[in-house]
This record gives sequence, C-alpha cells and structure tokens, in this order.
Amino acid sequence: METDKMADRKEEFTLTGIGIQILEAFDKTESEVITIMSQFMLACSIFVFLALYMLKAPYGRYANTKVYGFGIHGKVAWFLQELPSFMIPVYLAVFTDSSGSSKVGRVLVAVFLVHYFQRTFIFPFLLRGGKVTPVVPFILALVFCCYNGFMQGAYLLHVSTYQDWWFSDPRFVIGIALFFLGLVINIHSDSVLRNLRKPGETGYKIPEGGLFNYVSGANFLGEIVEWMGFAIACWSLPAVSFCIFSSCNIGHRAMHHHEWYLQKFDDYPKNRKALIPFLF
Repeated sequence: METDKMADRKEEFTLTGIGIQILEAFDKTESEVITIMSQFMLACSIFVFLALYMLKAPYGRYANTKVYGFGIHGKVAWFLQELPSFMIPVYLAVFTDSSGSSKVGRVLVAVFLVHYFQRTFIFPFLLRGGKVTPVVPFILALVFCCYNGFMQGAYLLHVSTYQDWWFSDPRFVIGIALFFLGLVINIHSDSVLRNLRKPGETGYKIPEGGLFNYVSGANFLGEIVEWMGFAIACWSLPAVSFCIFSSCNIGHRAMHHHEWYLQKFDDYPKNRKALIPFLF
C-alpha cells in the first residue's frame, strides 16, 4: 500500500518525466523533496542576510555591468525573471494530476499567482527609464523564481492536506487580510516612485506620500507584509522559508536605499525610518 502511494506521488510530481527520475534517484517522496527544498531556502536566507551586509544587490540604482556582466533591458529582465513564478504553478495546476488538491490549496495557489501576475505582466511595463539589469543578478533571480515557483505550487497542489474548515481558521483569515494589505501597499508605493519624475525629467527625488512618509522602503515593507500574510495563511514550511528569504533580501535593500537617500539629500526627513515605521 505504501509503495502504491509513493508511486502515485511520483506520478503527480512529474514534469515531463524529470520529477519521477529525481524521486527514484534519491528515493524520496514529493513531500520529502519539498521539505528539503524549504530547508535549503532557509539556509540560503542566512547566506543572503550576511552577504548583503557586505554588498548591495547589483541591480537598479546599484547596477554594475563591469563587475556583474552585460546589461539586459530592465523591463525585459524583470518580465523574464518573474515569469517562472507565475507559469510553473499554472503548469502544475493544468498539466499535472492535482485532482487530489484541496480547495484551500487551490485558493492559496491563486493568491500566490495574484502577486506574480501583477509583478510579471503589469509592473515591468509601467517602469520608466532605460536602466539595465546585469546578467548575473538576472540569472540568480530567474533561478530563484523557478525554484520557489515549483516549491510553492507543488506543495499546495500535491502535498498539502488542508481541510475546508481552514477557510474559517483565524490564521487563514488574518493571513489573507495581511497579504492583500501588503499588496495594496506595494502597488501604491510603486506608483509613488514611478510618478516622482515628470515626463522628460531625470535624476532621483525624495518620495512622499503613503508609507513613504514613515519609511524609505515602503514598497519593500508592502511585499514583506504580503509574504508574512501568505506564510500565516499557509502555515507551512515552504511559505515560511520563502517569507524569511524575501525579508532577508529586500529588507537589506530597504536599508541600503535609506542610507543612499540620507547621503544624497541633505534635506531628507531625519525622522523617517528604513523599513518599520517609528522603529527601524
């Protein structure tokens, strides 16, 4: 019986046969593979947290094509690197056997896709300016989105065992509320940044409005709140590991932006914090 169950899980895991070969090679069930992937992401979080103390992620205003490879147009790079986070869960939902997934799991996948639909098909095409992204951070982001898109999608569609009562559990309700609050903050903050310069203007300006009145990284705060909410709603190791990794990554970016603003603008508000209003 156990062998039959494992065979079923292997069949669900398959991505044109690749998944089944991986499971057979390592003698792991899909659930065990997802657990290992989550633990590895947690380990990477520590590395990212320490590495970003010593250097700034080399894209956007910190881009360096001399050190990190040739530049790719920012809009193209962003679209391509974020696309796997959307397409891989869609692939798993449509082309693998996810008939055993719960309603809760499917809803949580849809919530995950809401974010990445906006970040893939809307956000990059609203960007202004002609900044480039060096190839090294582009490849790292692309690999991460493939990895995480699979980990979240496979867990929610193939591994998780939510019951319908989870819809009324306070963790689900609070988590979903936090996710959409963070999404609104993130989208609004991106709009503030995008509209700082009038057509034809160049250079940087001090962002004002919304949570930018309190923190330098309002857009990053919004995204961290999103993934905190997602982790609470899922109450799973894959979601928690993703939240921690993202917080280590973009939390540092908020700190770097705050330091950059303070150095560049003598009149930058001294009471504004980096990431957490009134605290940090």
